[in-house]
Amino acid sequence: MKEIIFRDWKCKLEFKQYSNQRIAIELIEIGTNEPIAIATVNMPNVPLEDNQVCIKDYSENEGILQVLIDAGIVSHPVGRVASGFVSIPICELLISPYGT
Repeated sequence: MKEIIFRDWKCKLEFKQYSNQRIAIELIEIGTNEPIAIATVNMPNVPLEDNQVCIKDYSENEGILQVLIDAGIVSHPVGRVASGFVSIPICELLISPYGT
């Protein structure tokens, strides 16, 4: 289990899937099992490779991109997509969400 620190929370990652089968990354606080954040955002109209995710690095998630990069979870952005007033980074997932 990969652990990270996001703000004041020590978290484990849970990998899930959006309804369109894209990867979702959820942060769960270790000890309480409370959900802390969903690190990804589903952008169904944006073409992505199977190992790519869109990271929500704005609003309550500000700073999560650097935490995930530093932990070796995702790559530096390989692209960006505009959504409303924000630019959403597209990153490659560096670990298997399925534990293989």
